[in-house]
Amino acid sequence: MSLRKFKPITAGTRWRIGNAYAEVTTNVPEKSLLEAKPRTGGRNTSGHLTMRYRGGGHKQKYRVVDFKRNKTGVATVESIQYDPNRTAFLALLVFADGEKRYIIAPQGLEVGAKLESGPAVAPEVGNALPMRNMPLGTNIHNIEMQPGQGGKLARSAGSSAQLANKEDKYAVLKMPSGELRKVLIDCYATVGVVSNSDHSLQSMGKAGRNRWKGIRPRNRGVAMNPVDHPMGGGEGKASGGQPRSRNGQYSRGLKTRTVGKSSDKLIIQRKNGSKIGNK
Repeated sequence: MSLRKFKPITAGTRWRIGNAYAEVTTNVPEKSLLEAKPRTGGRNTSGHLTMRYRGGGHKQKYRVVDFKRNKTGVATVESIQYDPNRTAFLALLVFADGEKRYIIAPQGLEVGAKLESGPAVAPEVGNALPMRNMPLGTNIHNIEMQPGQGGKLARSAGSSAQLANKEDKYAVLKMPSGELRKVLIDCYATVGVVSNSDHSLQSMGKAGRNRWKGIRPRNRGVAMNPVDHPMGGGEGKASGGQPRSRNGQYSRGLKTRTVGKSSDKLIIQRKNGSKIGNK
């Protein structure tokens, strides 16, 4: 991926660092794979605001993505496309029978490449197969948590997990966070690293670009009144005490994971290096 540094012609382009979209080959989506995407503006069915800082934004269509990769046979990559609903790019696959499907595009995938899915395919970039048949050390993404469920893990731009070990019916994965975790070894995953790896290095340049995305301005808790936020009030630039959310939940040091969660036994090591059972 390549980034584009804009010339400071206007105030909005002075700090703008955008995507050059060098991998994207077309700006016309596949109509048969589009669905309506209604906006709520953060309101529930009663019309009450339940999620702040949402509203406006450009109209978008949802692209139906094949996370299961359950269709066998050779497919050809027709194009690499931008998706407004996720940070990664999409690859449009065309099968021999004419069916088209979107998948999350891995890094290095080119138009014209041949991809396959199944238990006996080669562990090459873009192919989907069970982790049982992958060599150790393989970088994978779009990982299932239950066989046939569809990919859930490592789907955002530039992310991937590494197949570290195989233990009986489990595969041990090193997650993007650094966590070591067990996943059933018969779950499918796609080989490679997710595309658009420099997504985090972009700079919006101006507040208006976030408004195009449907994100409204977020005001600070310390600038509110005590009735509106636990950190509000005080004379002058009061710090507001320990950072916390509007309902009083601390943002630093508070463990939010459910105690005794059933999947604790599948976590070998947390991302901070501690075992799951240690305090």
